[in-house]
Amino acid sequence: MDRLASLTVFGRVVECGGFSAAARRLNMSVTMVGKHVQSLEEQLGVRLLNRTTRKVSLTETGKFYYDRSTQILAELEETDRAASALSLTPRGTLRVYSGVYLIRFLSPIISEYLELYPSVTLNLEVGERMVDLVEDGYDLAIRTMLPPDGSFIARSLTHWRHILCCAPEYLDSHPTPLEPADLVGHNCLRYAYYPFGDDWRFFNQSGDQVNVKITGNIVTTSAEALRYMTLNAQGIFLAPSFVVSEELASGALVRLMPDYGSTEFSINAIYPNRSHLPTRTRLFIDLIAGRFLQNKQWML
Repeated sequence: MDRLASLTVFGRVVECGGFSAAARRLNMSVTMVGKHVQSLEEQLGVRLLNRTTRKVSLTETGKFYYDRSTQILAELEETDRAASALSLTPRGTLRVYSGVYLIRFLSPIISEYLELYPSVTLNLEVGERMVDLVEDGYDLAIRTMLPPDGSFIARSLTHWRHILCCAPEYLDSHPTPLEPADLVGHNCLRYAYYPFGDDWRFFNQSGDQVNVKITGNIVTTSAEALRYMTLNAQGIFLAPSFVVSEELASGALVRLMPDYGSTEFSINAIYPNRSHLPTRTRLFIDLIAGRFLQNKQWML
């Protein structure tokens, strides 16, 4: 039997919760649905589904196979449709959500994109909240962290790290921390979306992970508020490199503990797991990816 057709049928059985519902969705007989699933199981030599009189459920192998095959089918369909759409002029409205501190890097790319594709209207919203792309109606989000929901597609655009920093004036009245343990007792300005909470994570020159439990008098979702407080000598900030790159270059902020590295993250283009990615969205992502690769110096 056709392997791709069997993969599609298997996916519908899982999504519909049974053979009969999948058959109705596919306009196919229940017997034929069963043959497709049986064909896959025979080729693999494993059971993919547990069957009862009332429902079907995935085996452990079946769950792995479903997750991977769904991604492969989506990518194949996207590739086919993208290839056929290359000659089409992108048009319509593109809704994009971006973190606040990425706007200065995105703005020239957006301007270039609109010059290239004048039939597209771009609706850009900016903030620091964790949006729901589907519920809020966005085509795309440019974020520094991956969403907890793994049902979205994330394309890495460039890598970045946190940098520990403070104002020079802060060190006039506080000892300079030389290693993570020295941060205990300092006022550490905390970003609410830091993925490890109050356990700031570093790596020494040997590559060993060193964690320290920090405390401070503020925790906020606003990186701008933390940048201001840091410049005002109110504490130490474990800041995304792109948030403080200009201040570090000018000397308004100084880097601390340069012998200790931090966890590497990515700036990502995140979009819903759709079978067809609109041409206007794909072209925007491709343009961002290319420009970010050309301008990595602001990642420090």
